[in-house]
Amino acid sequence: MAATFDRPSVTTELARAMIEAAERKAAEMGHPFVIAVVDDSGVLKAFSRMDGAPLLSVQVSQDKAYTAAGFGMATDAWHNFVKDDPPLAMGAAPGIDRLIVFGGGYPIQVHGAVVGGIGVSGGHYTQDMEVAQAGLSAVPSS
Repeated sequence: MAATFDRPSVTTELARAMIEAAERKAAEMGHPFVIAVVDDSGVLKAFSRMDGAPLLSVQVSQDKAYTAAGFGMATDAWHNFVKDDPPLAMGAAPGIDRLIVFGGGYPIQVHGAVVGGIGVSGGHYTQDMEVAQAGLSAVPSS
C-alpha cells in the first residue's frame, strides 16, 4: 500500500493568467470585480480585488472558488441541485460552511481532473459568471 499519492493542481502561472483574462473581461464590461483562484484543496492561489470592487465580494469570490473546487461543479448548478429537495434546500446545503449556490464559481479542469476553482464576485451573478468564464479561457484545452 502506498503512503502518498500525487494529484494535479493549478500552477501559479496558470492562476495568474486566469486572473489576467478575467480582469480583461471586467475592464471590457466597465465594472470592477473580485477574482479568486484556488488550488485543488480550495486554498487561495491567486487573487485580485479590482479598484472599486465591493469589500464583501472578497469573501464571496473565495467561497465561490472553494465551492467549485471542493465539489467539482459550478456554483450555479447548486441551485438546481437543491431547489426541489427540501432536506437539502432547507437543511444540509445551507449548513455547509462556505457553500455558494449562485453563479460565479467554476471548477478548473485540466485533462479531466479538477485542479482548482475560480470565483468572481462584484456584479450580478450573471456578470460574475461571464468574468469567471473569461478566466477559464486561459486554461489549456484538454
